[in-house]
Amino acid sequence: MTQYDTLTDILSARFSCRAFLADPVPQDTVARIVSAAQKVPSWCNAQPWQLIVTSAQETDRFRDALYAAASTTAPAPDMTWPEGYPDVYGDRRRACGFQLYDAVGIEKGDRAASARQMMENYRLFGAPHVAIVTSPNVLGPYGAMDTGGFVTAFCLAAQALGVATIPQAAIAAQAPFVRNHFDIPEDRQILCAVSFGYADPDHPANSFRTDRADVSDVMKWKV
Repeated sequence: MTQYDTLTDILSARFSCRAFLADPVPQDTVARIVSAAQKVPSWCNAQPWQLIVTSAQETDRFRDALYAAASTTAPAPDMTWPEGYPDVYGDRRRACGFQLYDAVGIEKGDRAASARQMMENYRLFGAPHVAIVTSPNVLGPYGAMDTGGFVTAFCLAAQALGVATIPQAAIAAQAPFVRNHFDIPEDRQILCAVSFGYADPDHPANSFRTDRADVSDVMKWKV
């Protein structure tokens, strides 16, 4: 098997896990994940990402407080959210949502049930750990872009070690609460969270996989 085959196998196996077992991940495994993710490129090798990673006990405290905050507080992300998802981007977004709703038995048009499922983001889908991901304000969108590369590498390294992940922009919607909870400095943007642990293989939320666009849809070859 070539290195390319190994990489594509890991990429294909990774998915956004929406139901976790309670079993914690050993600290040395988490350290290996972060160490591997550190190998990604960044502009001028700035490595702008920083993580706050919670133990299982702290995750439980955080999830309870986060859910309560999200239930009563309007979104206030540090980074401006997309203005919308037009055209094919909206099609892909809806397709993903319908796959999830079908998997967990939510009928189309049941707004109350879909809202409850959305709020599972703030329960961290039952994950025993969460990594809060930040980047310096001063580095702007390029710091955020570099940090996005780190998040991808974190998820792939985790998958290689049998650990499931889900990057969550929804957590950044509660940036003021998250900042206060973890005493995050004002000079850092809260970009997202990555909830992680061992996947519950029997939960219906983990039973589907999203499609990917064809290469021809995302690449223009100039000769």
